[in-house]
Amino acid sequence: MSQPPQSPYDQESEDEFERLESTLPPSLQRSASSLFETLQSNSPVHGSGSNILNSPAPTRENHFHSIYLNNPASRTPKPPTNNKQFRSALISKLSKPDNGREASPLPIPRPKFDEEFFKPAMNTKQSSTGVLWVTERATEYGYDSEHVGEWANLGQGAPEHGDTIPGSFPRPKSIPVPDNSKEYAPTAGIKPLREAVANYYNETYRKNKSSKYTWKNVCIVPGGRAGLTRIASIISDCYLSFFLPDYTAYAEMLSLFKNFSPIPVPLSESDNYEVHLDMIKNELIRGVSALLTSNPRNPTGRCMNPAQLKQLHDLCREKCLLIMDEFYSHYYYDDNCTGSSISSAEYVEDVNHDPVLILNGLTKAFRLPGWRICWILGPEEYINSLSSAGSFLDGGSNAPFQFAAIDFLEPLKVKEEMKALQLHFKMKRDYIIGRLSKMGFTFNEHNTPNSTFYLWLNLSHLPGKLSNCLGFFHECLHEKVIVVPGFFFLINPQNLSRLEDVIWYNYVRISYGPELHHLENGMDGIENILSRFGCLPYERTSDQ
Repeated sequence: MSQPPQSPYDQESEDEFERLESTLPPSLQRSASSLFETLQSNSPVHGSGSNILNSPAPTRENHFHSIYLNNPASRTPKPPTNNKQFRSALISKLSKPDNGREASPLPIPRPKFDEEFFKPAMNTKQSSTGVLWVTERATEYGYDSEHVGEWANLGQGAPEHGDTIPGSFPRPKSIPVPDNSKEYAPTAGIKPLREAVANYYNETYRKNKSSKYTWKNVCIVPGGRAGLTRIASIISDCYLSFFLPDYTAYAEMLSLFKNFSPIPVPLSESDNYEVHLDMIKNELIRGVSALLTSNPRNPTGRCMNPAQLKQLHDLCREKCLLIMDEFYSHYYYDDNCTGSSISSAEYVEDVNHDPVLILNGLTKAFRLPGWRICWILGPEEYINSLSSAGSFLDGGSNAPFQFAAIDFLEPLKVKEEMKALQLHFKMKRDYIIGRLSKMGFTFNEHNTPNSTFYLWLNLSHLPGKLSNCLGFFHECLHEKVIVVPGFFFLINPQNLSRLEDVIWYNYVRISYGPELHHLENGMDGIENILSRFGCLPYERTSDQ
């Protein structure tokens, strides 16, 4: 018996989902197919009445076991399902009215460029990743970053930047422009700011140490990415290890530069992605001579404790360049929000001998991401090379903002500012954990963030579509909520197929950086989704 013709709506919906998938980087284009496979493994499709979205979700381990271990001869991603009837039925369940919503069209990414236009020498295969990708998709749903309105952007990795934190100093409303700031600033930054940075680190972390930082140990850079790019440009002929999951922008930096070999080291979900010192020993044994990591960590919100950090430095002091991304070092809640912070600077013995480069800046701790004033601390020889690299990479930081930043770095002022920041952001962390706990998410001492303003949220207990980060992201768009799918934190610059089985399909990153009313809207949106799919642990009432 011949099958009924596929409706134009089904075909259009299928094209939309495939278009969404096509906007992802090649190494992640398995995501939509993974969503189909997850749904298929939950419940076979038997016509339009299948209860496919309300079946229990398989665990991530079982899902990967079925995909990879049953076919040990091949670790390459599976192609999308070829069964048109099956695929169309799944699209129908994902796209048509059900679960209490009027309609669920899938995101329709617009082409970034005119596909008919000839583009000589341009890399048209370059895809957006991470925050940029989710923002592009949200924009197609009506999000406007300059007029946020009812949207809750829990994807952007930025703290609230207004005068909204009790006890915090007022954000500057204007910036003086002295005559000497109208000239090009040195590519390593102006000397007074470099001195202020060195003094802050000496007073805060090195008071009882004989070796002190000077202005010659500081390089001012126009943003964290610019700092990472300068570092990548001055290292060569080495293996560089980094841990997964980690900051998504590392991927582009590690893939662009060919003067070193990046070695990804996946961490284990079972112990909450702890960086064990045995791992580092093994990396050093196999010849790694550079190590890049964020501490505190993005996206998990956890950080090494002081004892671990000291051991890390002792291990690497004579063998390995440590590149420590410390942008969240002041978002640290383990010391009762006293304004204290954690930094590798405390465990450097000799500032000009220990091969340690520390990145930080005004972006996160001082809540001034738009200023693009950051710094790298390290031995003088490294700083000289970083200064030279700035002359051909980025030209240096904005001069007037550098002069304005000097007064911010008085050590006692910083501690008072960080105490206010920690109390406020811990309150926001506790708020979203409280809301999500009531919705059925589980938190304990191991997966509760003790630093940063990120939550690495496990979706694996949710039904069907919601257990997959792409499906959850899609539903969030309908509630005007933005999150970042977990698979973007698979930093795989060499597209190593063996890493495919550690993609975090069951995780999203949520930022509690925005103001509290945005967090409230975001939690309301997620609660609406779970209510619509019938997976709240309580019956919703109007006063909840």
